[in-house]
Parts: sequence; C-alpha cells; structure tokens
Amino acid sequence: MKLIRHIKALINFMQLPKEWRRLTFYSEGKNYWPHLEGLINTLLNTTDIHICYISSGEDDPGLLLKHKNFHAFKTDEGFVRNWLFENIKTDIMVMTMPDLNQFQVKRSIHKVHYIYVQHSLVSLHMIYRKGAFDHYDTIFCAGPHHVEEIRAMEAKYNLPVKTLVEHGYARLDSIIEEAETRDKPKKDATQPQHILIAPSWSDSGVIESGIGEKIVDLLMLDGFKVTLRPHPQTIKFAMNKIDNILKKHLNCERFNYEDNVAGQDSLHDSDIMISDWSGAAFDYAYGLGKPVVFVDVPKKVNNIDYEEIGIDPIEVAGRHSIGRVLNIANINNISEIVRLTITQKSESHAFNPGTSSTVGTNKIKELLDV
Repeated sequence: MKLIRHIKALINFMQLPKEWRRLTFYSEGKNYWPHLEGLINTLLNTTDIHICYISSGEDDPGLLLKHKNFHAFKTDEGFVRNWLFENIKTDIMVMTMPDLNQFQVKRSIHKVHYIYVQHSLVSLHMIYRKGAFDHYDTIFCAGPHHVEEIRAMEAKYNLPVKTLVEHGYARLDSIIEEAETRDKPKKDATQPQHILIAPSWSDSGVIESGIGEKIVDLLMLDGFKVTLRPHPQTIKFAMNKIDNILKKHLNCERFNYEDNVAGQDSLHDSDIMISDWSGAAFDYAYGLGKPVVFVDVPKKVNNIDYEEIGIDPIEVAGRHSIGRVLNIANINNISEIVRLTITQKSESHAFNPGTSSTVGTNKIKELLDV
C-alpha cells in the first residue's frame, strides 16, 4: 500500500544521522529534476556534503541516482509530505515549488533556511500567485528581471529583504551544453521546416481553447513538419483537446507527439517554436537562438494585482525581441508568419550561462558554512 510505503520512507528519512540531513532537496516530480540535477551533481562531485532528495514523482529520475552521499525518498503529494514539511529538521531546503506556506505545504516549525530555484525564465509577479515567494529566505534568480521584481515586491508590500543570488538557469545550461555536443546536419532543401508547438497551460491557452487544433491542421496542410509538445498540466486537464489533434495527425510521418517536457530532442531538431505565454519559449530562444511565434491568446494571469509592481513581465515585454506576436484574428496566416520569422535570432539575458550549478553550489556551501 502506497501510504505505508510513504510513511516508511518518512521514518527512514527522520532516522538518518543529523549530519546527513543538513541539506534537503524537494522535487514535485520528473519535470522538475532538470532544474535540480546540475546543482545536485555538482555538490556530489565537488564536496563531501550529504544530500537528501525527496520527490513526489514515482518516475522521477532523481530517485534512481546512486552515490554514497545521496539519499533518495519517495513521498506523496498529500498528508505524508505535508506533515513531513511542517516537521522537517534540516538546515537548508531547496525547492522549485512556489507558494510555500500559502496552502498545504508549510514552512517547518523548526529553523530551516528555504532556497527557491527557478523552474522557468518567466517573471515572478503575473503568472505566479501573489505572495508565491514571500516565505523563502533565498531566491536563486535566473536573470536581472527576477532581481528587479523581487526587490520591487519587497518595497511595495513592505516584505522582509531576501537574499538574492545571481544564479542563472539550469535548464538553459543543459540546452546550451546539449547543443554544443550535437551534430548539426545540414537540412536538405527538400526537407520540410520543423515547427515545435509548445504552449503553456490555462483555460484560454493555445490547446485548451481549441486554437491549437486549427494551427496544427493549417501547418500540416502547408507541408511543415510539426511536433506537438503540450504542458504536463494540459495533458492532465485537457487531454480531450490533444486527442482531437492526435486522431487526425498521429499516423502522419510529418507529425510527432511529445508528452515529456524534460526531453530536448524536439528543441534541437526544430527550426521555430509556436507558443503563447510559456516560459519554454525563452528557454528555446535564449538557449538556442531560435525564434518564436507567440499566439496572442489572453494573458496567463494568476496574480490580478501584478501591475501594482510597475514592471512589465518579461513574457510580455520580451516577446518582440525573440520573435513575432500573431493576433488570433490572423490565425489563418500562421504559415506566412512562420516563414517570415524563421530566420530571426535571439541572445540570452540569463545570469552565468553554463556555470549556474557552480554558482549555486558555492552559495549552498556558504550557507552550510563548509
């Protein structure tokens, strides 16, 4: 029974020597492992620090990592995890999960230093809920916009000043590293251009609204190669919309369906991305220099007060610098817009490209005083 297994894992964690429980990472599942993997491997390869890794994902690759100083535990997303978090004894807790202490997941009753690691390049005040980062002690910032936004929120709402680290973004580093090791075969003129459709998730998102189906139909009709890469939450809550697309095109050799956002093949193999408000668009543009066409569906707003901060979110202000914005009314012109945009190039605006794991490791060592 899963509950019993989770309780046993909790007991095993609590029984570890105190010195082995000084540093704990928590992952919601496999899609968050890429944002923590670099930090964990760098710590294991360059220090003697023990790491506890707790995950709520049954298929999280982090649970399979083998190292004498690495201790992995599987938990649930409910009672066992929530009790553990509220009672955990660890010096540092590293997480990619916003909304700490706002809902079920609380800060520990014991003294714990909480570090937030970015799992997206998007801004922190529109897509995330109000107060999503208020209860963290240290924020690892992916770029200058995160520093500016946190400081603006602290000033606006009279919040305690957090430690901000000019960290960078692990996902970006991984994409850059992978690009450097991959062969770059020249595309034959007869091969179709490859379009990656990778939107975010919301009720008005590209797939949820049904616009995605029309986009795929138009691009397939015009001879493009198309990869559909929906957000995990879209797969969870709008699979019927995805099924409508798959029924039409899954058997076509020019169509691919990808349900694992942790993979990178489609990022490197494609020529251009179509998105909406997804942070993946900035991963793609900053990591590979490739362009993005943004379908202008309604903004993904989880904080209705975001304008109080007085800063345009990067997913609003940065769209025109990495591609073009397509009005929904002009959706029938999607192929033409793709052809006009496909040669556009982008440059990264993230901290420490290629070395974020080293920067993060040094900060964690400093906090642990080792």
